[in-house]
Amino acid sequence: MTQAYSDPTRADDPHALPNIEVFYMSDQFSAQDDIAFSHIVGYADAGWYWWACFPGCLPDGDPIGPFHTEADALADAQDID
Repeated sequence: MTQAYSDPTRADDPHALPNIEVFYMSDQFSAQDDIAFSHIVGYADAGWYWWACFPGCLPDGDPIGPFHTEADALADAQDID
């Protein structure tokens, strides 16, 4: 998982933590019969996702996605057009 800042200007702030994670969910995993995990994360298709999450903490909401690339997911998380 890639940790990043929803506001990239905070990356240089020594008191700020990354607050989003970007990750890839594969077809192989989504095809597995892991009902508990798929219910928790709520994904449906393979691709790149992101969610709000501080390091060492549980996610703050459901994953957003899927996106075709990691850059697309990160841009969406940072509201970059």
